[in-house]
Amino acid sequence: MANLRIALVAGEASGDILGAGLMRALKAQHPAVEFMGVGGPLMQAEGLVSYFPMERLAVMGLVEVLGRLRELLARRKKLIKTLIDEKPDVFIGIDAPDFTLNIELKLRQAGIKTVHYVSPSVWAWRQKRVLKIREGCDLMLTLFPFEAKFYEEKGVPVRFVGHSLADAIPLEADRSAARAELGLPEGPLVALMPGSRGGEVGRLGALFLDTAQRLRAMRPGVRFVMPCASPERRVQLEELLASRDLPVTLLDGRSHQALAACDAVLIASGTATLEALLYKRPMVVAYRLAPLTFWILKRMVKSPYISLPNLLAQRLLVPELLQDDATPEALALTLSPLIDGGEEQTTGFDQIHRTLRRDASNQAAEAVLNLIGKPQ
Repeated sequence: MANLRIALVAGEASGDILGAGLMRALKAQHPAVEFMGVGGPLMQAEGLVSYFPMERLAVMGLVEVLGRLRELLARRKKLIKTLIDEKPDVFIGIDAPDFTLNIELKLRQAGIKTVHYVSPSVWAWRQKRVLKIREGCDLMLTLFPFEAKFYEEKGVPVRFVGHSLADAIPLEADRSAARAELGLPEGPLVALMPGSRGGEVGRLGALFLDTAQRLRAMRPGVRFVMPCASPERRVQLEELLASRDLPVTLLDGRSHQALAACDAVLIASGTATLEALLYKRPMVVAYRLAPLTFWILKRMVKSPYISLPNLLAQRLLVPELLQDDATPEALALTLSPLIDGGEEQTTGFDQIHRTLRRDASNQAAEAVLNLIGKPQ
């Protein structure tokens, strides 16, 4: 069996997880394979020799990107040259579209097959990017079915492979076991998840805790659990809690355990909503942006919903309270009936979980090998 040479580039931790799963599946289906490119510790553990540390690509926010733009452009240019010289059988860009789509375009022009794994949210805004994707990408692998539908309509070769989280999270999570592990008592429990970034917690932290106070007035027995994404977020939340008398258990990370343990969730819009859905916990989604950002996005976003559960259901399955509508009163009133109800949501979540549970890494590996004419 000839040696297969596969190049991959991931730009952040979530991409490193997907990349490692894909590499494992590729090795299982085609043992004589060699990997090159850029990835994190998990991809390196699967055998990738990384040209430079993945951390150099993981930049968040406009200002940080501007500060590092020259370095990023220089690294990308060098990477493109190296890969054109190496001529791998296929190049796979994992997420990080601002960095990888350009590489895909240049490599495809040089006659190398290209795959993009994880769709950017083109269906919501910046729809013009589809033209660039169509030009630069032999195959798009999407995590969600509604994305695949969008690419099919735009004439981009696409395969819906499912989501590896849907494979990893059980169809029924054991609530009592999770509570026992966290040392939480029985009784109504709400998870508060105001986001993982400082700015999000700054905009939503106090709002979520004020909502918790309203909820306590309505349901005196209710308790709260709050996973902190980092030590910095924990400090931020401890400061907000100091002025309030609330039964809140703060956790370091462990958001999956918090979701398994709770009865309902108050959550910021983002990827965590997918995790809450997979744990089948009824939720209310809240979001606040800086007024100007919200005004701009409102004009740009083409989608009627902002949260993943609603995009996946293609209907308003979970309440979304945005901007000025997100008040403690409104959130508490919407959340309260979900603590011992929410069956409509959980039934919908179960259907979506089964749709997304497709053994994503193997599906993706199979699609890549078919593209380059090396099926099992």
